[in-house]
Amino acid sequence: MDFATKIREAGVVGAGGGGFPTHIKAGSKVEFVLANGAECEPLLHKDYELMLAKPEEIVNGMKLMMSNTGSSKGYFGIKTKNAKAIEVIGNHISNSNISITELGDFYPSGDEYELVYEATGRLIPPAGIPLQVGCLVNNVETFLNVLNANQGKPVTEKFICVAGAVKNPSTFFVPVGITVKEAIELAGGASVQDYAVFVSGIMMGKLTFDFDEVVTKTTAGFIILPSNHYLVNRTKQPEKNKHRIGKSACDQCTFCTEFCPRYLLGYNVQPHQVMRSLGFTKTGSSVWNQMAELCCACGLCTLYSCPEDLFPKEACDKAKVEMRAEGIKYVQTKEVKVHPMKKGRKVPLKQLMRKLKVLDYDAHTPYKEFNYEPASVKIMLKQNAGEKSEPVVKATQFVKKGDVVAVAPKDKLGTNQHASIDGIISDVTENFIRIVRK
Repeated sequence: MDFATKIREAGVVGAGGGGFPTHIKAGSKVEFVLANGAECEPLLHKDYELMLAKPEEIVNGMKLMMSNTGSSKGYFGIKTKNAKAIEVIGNHISNSNISITELGDFYPSGDEYELVYEATGRLIPPAGIPLQVGCLVNNVETFLNVLNANQGKPVTEKFICVAGAVKNPSTFFVPVGITVKEAIELAGGASVQDYAVFVSGIMMGKLTFDFDEVVTKTTAGFIILPSNHYLVNRTKQPEKNKHRIGKSACDQCTFCTEFCPRYLLGYNVQPHQVMRSLGFTKTGSSVWNQMAELCCACGLCTLYSCPEDLFPKEACDKAKVEMRAEGIKYVQTKEVKVHPMKKGRKVPLKQLMRKLKVLDYDAHTPYKEFNYEPASVKIMLKQNAGEKSEPVVKATQFVKKGDVVAVAPKDKLGTNQHASIDGIISDVTENFIRIVRK
């Protein structure tokens, strides 16, 4: 079995949040392989803790990927402030063709467009992917899973960070498919009575009040905040309210555009122009909407840049949906050229956290080892970019941890799903498979 097939069979996807099936990247040929350890979401520290706990495994997974893709050089992106991670990773890449690219503590330094530019000086084409400039980018946890896959171990666990209003902020491995509630309990439980949860980040994650939602292969962690917190109240507003407020209050100051990370890299993302589509829906929304095509949805415009506390990111989300429905695809024709003020407009992470009123929740989240055995798990069939997996098991069937329970549709982008515990299949639905521990 070749390298890419091993990764496909093991169900490895991008663990940093994107969920792109890794076997596709493993089958490519590139000049550079980049490990993304930047981790710029406020309060989440799981990549940092993983680099401290599993440096040799991560580096070995990266070396495997480099060898199998013909890469001549590797770059390890880590923030300068994470000196311990730089040290331990450095110990395992000495005398190799891998070097560390130190990054500033800015948001979003973990964006792959930013990382590729900082490490190689190359700019990914508009709406393009790193492979187009000879680069392959994976999250550090993905490289750990690549190493495991090469040894025949499928993805059955996820490394997550539980932070915010919890008694013991921490990071740990858990079986894929456990609930938000279980993860919070493993961190000592919430430190407030009424709370909400941001899944995988307060900037690019989602807000939930459903604590029965489950961990997937792309879950970075959970941030718990009081129900009456500024961010919770702001995020939970209905979409129509966000657009209505933008329609009435946007004064076209352009701050959302001038601080946009993609705009500063040279891409034609102009949220302030997209905001015009809210007020002039019958006279040019198809024109203004196009300025959203290259938006990476980092959320900086909505949660930091706008002096009126409006929702440019959400306007961009709406614009993308409308463009797809109308069959419109914007293509940037001008050359991608870095803005001369890019360095001066980087947003320090602490400054962002202060604006978001979460600085008091920024705490150390040490790695803890648990042998957690849940009573049941819910394996989602859609845990990746592309198509959802197709079940290959039936109710009442016994499975062992690591057994394949669903496979990628034939000839379509997808991945396999595996049992994360020993048990009996209790439910097989269109969206998930439930396994009850025997």
